[in-house]
Amino acid sequence: MQFISGFSICSCCGLFEIKFFLRRRNMKNKKLVLVIVLAISVFMLSACGGAAKEAEGCLGTAEDAIVDLECREVRIAVENAYLPFNYISAETGEAGGWDYDAWNDICTRLHCTPVFVESAWDGMIQSVSEGQYDVGADGVTNTEERQKQVAFSIGYQQIQQRLLVRKGEDRFSTIEDIVANPELKLGTQVSTTNYETAAKYLPEDRIQAFDTFPFAVQALLAGDLDAIIIDEIVGLGYQGTSKDQLELIGPSISSDELGFIYPLGSDLVGPVDQALEAMKADGTLDALQAKYFGPDFTITYDDIQ
Repeated sequence: MQFISGFSICSCCGLFEIKFFLRRRNMKNKKLVLVIVLAISVFMLSACGGAAKEAEGCLGTAEDAIVDLECREVRIAVENAYLPFNYISAETGEAGGWDYDAWNDICTRLHCTPVFVESAWDGMIQSVSEGQYDVGADGVTNTEERQKQVAFSIGYQQIQQRLLVRKGEDRFSTIEDIVANPELKLGTQVSTTNYETAAKYLPEDRIQAFDTFPFAVQALLAGDLDAIIIDEIVGLGYQGTSKDQLELIGPSISSDELGFIYPLGSDLVGPVDQALEAMKADGTLDALQAKYFGPDFTITYDDIQ
């Protein structure tokens, strides 16, 4: 908390509060304080950037670019709570993950400036469709319904949906077993394809949807749920965090393709697809896959903010 000339500013991660301490007896001081407040407000807004995290300027060069975007800023929505795609380290406060590395590489190939903006998953697709962000990068599953709202890149990864349960669960082993037992309840996250898959099998009164998967996992560990339907790669992260308490069971329930999303008609789709094709051809995507989805990736949900 800083106190400056009769008012205070409290700032934290892009949020700030300004409190005035004006005295009725001095109108000149009032006007002076208001001018200072406005100036500092503008400075803080420009400095904090609405929780945006920008790379160190423009990446790549015009000469080497597949398509030269001329250092254009690309605002990329990320949840920063979705291992291993995007996260904030609790120890260092630094952002990282597959999405960060992938988009830094993409912008190096397209001569652009990646600006990562934290956004809650619930509402991200709508926000991208409205043009609040240029791209959504959060492991988004490509579906026909979503294609009505946003444009998709070519797929960069195929994922499986599976069941996450408490260690030693022996009452069921498949989604069909859960369907057959009316006493069992399934958890998932709102506005996800995991929820859509759950709804294909169970009525709404047997599905509990949470704002984020960590809340669903807490409910599972507390015994309020019997299983969670979750992307396998995310489930592996939770299994690694709580290997004595959680495990993935059963076969794949659904196989889905992931892609980046854009506002419909975006001129970024073509260039980014070209960059992704080049990353596939030269082994960059395989290297990212090994880095973030292989045994050497040991970051768990206990390690992030």
